Amino acid sequence: MKKATATMKKNDAGEENEEASPSRLIDARIEQLSDWRGEMLARVRRLIKQAEPDVVEEWKWRGVPVWERGGIICTGETYKSAVKLTFAKGASLEDPTGLFNSSLEGNTRRAIDFHEGDKIDEEALKALVRAAVALNMSARSAGSRKKSGST
Repeated sequence: MKKATATMKKNDAGEENEEASPSRLIDARIEQLSDWRGEMLARVRRLIKQAEPDVVEEWKWRGVPVWERGGIICTGETYKSAVKLTFAKGASLEDPTGLFNSSLEGNTRRAIDFHEGDKIDEEALKALVRAAVALNMSARSAGSRKKSGST
């Protein structure tokens, strides 16, 4: 199972230095925001990790935190007035509590915009993360069954 890890590079003196891992870059983004958006991003990140302890954190597209397990679960973009969690396959997920409130017109993605002062339904968000992982894993195993069946 792949985990986000820091890579090592040697400096001019031949000593190894740890390059910034995706997790450290996300830490830095949270610190850099230093307002309610940083707190909100840190909070949803913690909930994602609680829901899926084997989540892999990535840093893509020049600065977007991404959480993966068997594929992309969601991204965590920050804007002036919102922290947006975009679920890669959100349109295929059940959302019984109505967390999705953005990008509702698309055929694939769905998003949750969190604004300053918003309360998070923590259990519903964790359930959504688990459902996204289950969907990714089922698609992955269906793909391996197709490959192994075609000899």
